[in-house]
Amino acid sequence: MENKTARFEKLLVKNGLKRTAPRLQVLEILSGRDSATSQPYLEQVMGKDADRVTLYRVLQAFEEKGIIHKVLDQQGTANYAICSDGCSAHEHHDEHVHFNCDNCHKIYCLDTVKIPALKVPAGFKVEHLNLIATGLCASCSDKVN
Repeated sequence: MENKTARFEKLLVKNGLKRTAPRLQVLEILSGRDSATSQPYLEQVMGKDADRVTLYRVLQAFEEKGIIHKVLDQQGTANYAICSDGCSAHEHHDEHVHFNCDNCHKIYCLDTVKIPALKVPAGFKVEHLNLIATGLCASCSDKVN
C-alpha cells in the first residue's frame, strides 16, 4: 500500500508542481483533518517551516490546480479542504453542502449532500455555486443532548 507522502508527491507531479516541503506539509495537514482549515491555523501549525507569503502561494496554486477548494466561515475567513478526485485546474466539482457549526466554528464538507443543478435565465452562466448550512455539528449536538 502506498504511503501518504508518495501519494501527495504523485499528486503534485500530476499537477505540474514541484515537490516542496511546504506543499507536502499543507497536504498532510489538510488530509488529516475532518473539517476545512483556515490559513491562520495552517500558519500556527507550520510555524517557521513556511512564512505567510509561501503559504499563501501554496494555497493559491493548490486552488488553481483543483487540489483544494475554498469556503468562507461565518467571519469571512477563507478555509480550505481537499477536493474530490474529479476536480482539476479547469473544473471544480465541489457542489456539496458546507456546514458551519455555530458552536465549535468548524466547517465540514458534506460530500454526500449534493447541491442540485441550478437553472438560470438565458444569458447567465454559473461559475461557482456554494451552499452553506449552519447549526450544530454531530459532535456539538451530542454534547447538548
